[in-house]
Amino acid sequence: MDSITFSPVREKDVTRAIIQGFTRQFDDYVESDVIIVGAGPSGLMAGKELADAGRKVVIVERNNYLGGGFWIGGYLMNKVTIRKPAHLILEDLGIPYQEVTEGLCTADGPHACSKLIAAACDAGVFVVNMTSFEDVVTQQPGRVNGAVINWTPVEALPRQITCVDPVAIEAELVIDATGHDACVMRKLEERGLVELPGYGAMDVGRSEDEVVARTGVAYPGVIVCGMAVATTYGLPRMGPTFGGMLESGRKAAQVAIGLLTESRTATTAPVLA
Repeated sequence: MDSITFSPVREKDVTRAIIQGFTRQFDDYVESDVIIVGAGPSGLMAGKELADAGRKVVIVERNNYLGGGFWIGGYLMNKVTIRKPAHLILEDLGIPYQEVTEGLCTADGPHACSKLIAAACDAGVFVVNMTSFEDVVTQQPGRVNGAVINWTPVEALPRQITCVDPVAIEAELVIDATGHDACVMRKLEERGLVELPGYGAMDVGRSEDEVVARTGVAYPGVIVCGMAVATTYGLPRMGPTFGGMLESGRKAAQVAIGLLTESRTATTAPVLA
């Protein structure tokens, strides 16, 4: 391979490009249609579907990587399992898979996760990673209107020495896609607004069906999807099978689109004399 001469650039140019690019985009998403907390498979799927539908979506992820457990499958063996009919989502995303039994398929975790991340980003989802959810915004009594966020490394700082206040972003809806932690719903529980039973012992047969069935509004302004549904309603955990998580994310987007459409219809409806 011949040598390459790159365009001349100064270190200050690199720094400015990063600062200006991020702040410009972040400023644009301080107010969005939907805030999704958690960039695992259900959160990414919800974000992709919402952005495909023309909605303005920001995903908040506390880790430096996206995808959650979708990268590694189960027991550090990076095959993910998907029960039919969720394999159709893999086909939609262009993810290769293998059918191992009549109703069960496997895919390579890194390949599947990369495709889903790319699909969400290509659809127009804005991601802020290394960013932790701290609290909810409640401008209206009894309704969530946004999220309080902070840099994830701030959690490790000794607060008695360093105080770094968080910032808030607003949206019509917040989706809790934080897995078993159910961080948004746990914050509401901490405030005495809900009671959560926590997730139950593993039962794949029940969990996937029930998680998808119960995906939806869990508190005004908050939709739960993925394993946050199990924690919210006391459903069994599902382990390293991901079809229910993908389908739950898709359903969460459908619920959100319906609510956003109703809200805008009500806002723009003519006043009858």
